[in-house]
Amino acid sequence: MSVLLEARQITRIFQSGLIKKKKTVALHDFSLALDARQPSITAVVGESGSGKTTMARLLLGLETPSEGQVFYRGKDLARLKRQEWLSFRREVQAVFQDPFEVYNPFYRVDHVLEVPIDKFGLADTKRERRRLMEESLQAVGLRPRETLGRFPHQLSGGQRQRIMVARALLLKPKLIIADEPVSMIDASLRATVLDNLRQLNERFGISIIYITHDLTTAFQISHNIIVLYRGSVAEAGDVELVVKQPQHPYTRLLVGSIPRPDPALAWHEEPAPSALASQATADRGCKFATRCAHTFEPCLEKAPPLYNVEPHRAAACYLYSEHSSLRDEEMDSVFVRPGLLQEGVTAS
Repeated sequence: MSVLLEARQITRIFQSGLIKKKKTVALHDFSLALDARQPSITAVVGESGSGKTTMARLLLGLETPSEGQVFYRGKDLARLKRQEWLSFRREVQAVFQDPFEVYNPFYRVDHVLEVPIDKFGLADTKRERRRLMEESLQAVGLRPRETLGRFPHQLSGGQRQRIMVARALLLKPKLIIADEPVSMIDASLRATVLDNLRQLNERFGISIIYITHDLTTAFQISHNIIVLYRGSVAEAGDVELVVKQPQHPYTRLLVGSIPRPDPALAWHEEPAPSALASQATADRGCKFATRCAHTFEPCLEKAPPLYNVEPHRAAACYLYSEHSSLRDEEMDSVFVRPGLLQEGVTAS
């Protein structure tokens, strides 16, 4: 496997307080490897505070792991030389959550497209720069004549977010990390932005890490899924298996919380915790033990490993202790592979 980006047992701990230090583990022992030759869409889901954005910032090099390492093409991200760092910045792009705050209201929207073109020397002339901008906008379904030359407030949230996708596409990246890219735009426009991301994967061979709290959209566009709970992986694997037949109690809770279009159906209620759940502590054992209906003695003593429940699925739960366990760095082995880039794909 030709690894583009790899997180190897990364942990991120935040500290607060001047006198009495308090530690918060935002992400714990997380591993993931992305194959440069097999572009896929991997969803990372979980409730607020599960560590999704922290994971994204670590993969983007915006934060340094407290433990573990992030590697770009086999080299530690923290030790990249200037030219290697520029290569990383070109091949690994980000689309952030808020399509409003990323723009300077005093600049026309052209500015966010011109900056990467100039910074990376993608065009020698103004005409060539204009052509690149128009092509990237058309690739995400925007009309250049109706987009370029306008100020951010003159465009909708969906248009602004698609411009940010176009900005990432300009650099012909190998990977786009999209952190809640549709959570702050109208529901009517979400499908368009998500379809843009799917098209980038299918047409240009770009891998996508799609971070969301919305299992429905994760199921619609992803090949694989990682479910995080309080910074640890609860379940991972083929999105079809994980969403349709969830195995981990937390994943079942997430899936059961999806609203159904029938007002006659009662809202799903969280199962009552086990009698032993009250004995669980936050810093020992399974992190979900305090809420789990299946908590028993092993859950209180040590966090469960990832068990290879079946092909293309792993779950961190002692309910499956009869199965073989995976090392954290082997988690990506349960993912489905969409296949090698096919002839005609224009990824660089």
